[in-house]
Amino acid sequence: PSSDCVMAEQLCLSDSTCNATYRTLENCALAKTRLLSLDHDSRVRCLNAELDLGNSSLLHCKCHRRMKRQEHCLRVFWTVHSSVTDGENYRETPLPSTVGNCSRTASPNYNKLAALVSGSQLAGDATNPCLRATDVCNLSKKCFRLRTDYASICTKGAGSEDVCDRRKCHRGLRNFFEKVPEDFTKRILFCPCQDEFCGERRRKTIVPDCSFQYNTKPNCLWLLDSCLEDHICKSRLADFQQNCQPVDMSPDGCSLHNHAACLQAYMGMIGTPMTPNYVSNSSVEVSLWCTCENSGNQKEKCDQILGMFESNKCL
Repeated sequence: PSSDCVMAEQLCLSDSTCNATYRTLENCALAKTRLLSLDHDSRVRCLNAELDLGNSSLLHCKCHRRMKRQEHCLRVFWTVHSSVTDGENYRETPLPSTVGNCSRTASPNYNKLAALVSGSQLAGDATNPCLRATDVCNLSKKCFRLRTDYASICTKGAGSEDVCDRRKCHRGLRNFFEKVPEDFTKRILFCPCQDEFCGERRRKTIVPDCSFQYNTKPNCLWLLDSCLEDHICKSRLADFQQNCQPVDMSPDGCSLHNHAACLQAYMGMIGTPMTPNYVSNSSVEVSLWCTCENSGNQKEKCDQILGMFESNKCL
């Protein structure tokens, strides 16, 4: 089984040959993040360093979801894979899928809380699944605390003259979706709605005034660049591209035939510079808050970025 990249880095640094190779790759990755164009010899040196790792555990390491020191782990992964280009399609993703290990049915804990809601005055409007999912969340200490945390951070300044702290809001959202069991988060984010009141609640789950919308729509390529400069976003985009690859011939529209893995990858994008959301209260269509106007000769690439969310059959 693949080791995590923090352990693999420690092993490598204790070996003089691997250590020297890794230091070369660190310089290559640094040049790339600073958008420095490498000359031919430097590019060759970087590629050779990656090849020199051979069968090192660094080359096959992963960063498990919800692990401690996740950002450090992801930095190591992208240092080793620094020759990967600009995010059009990643062959490697640092995040191993955990969906195969999960049961499709809800956990006993979730079912117990859901039964409490159904049998009490808390049930409220039984025709609003989003409200019901929130009520169940409120009975779980962790779900209630982390949901309240991000709602409080993201609401400060949102929709008023004050500017909300988008970075803190995104961190709060990531905390919620990483630390709360998926039984709760999936039902809150993907609750099935029959009317616009329910749809509005679903759309506002991530407090879009702060986490999603800007005063004006930026170009989608700018959004992509912001994502690629951030190890967490870059990793989750790679995961999303791998797990949400649409295919016409597949029954569920997904190349990997795993719709659950795609939904998990979609949730991973929330709280990053490329946060997606529902576009209206009356549909399940999602999009990024960006435009492809004035993209010049990069219009096709821009449309591809937007199309990953707007017209993705797998999603």
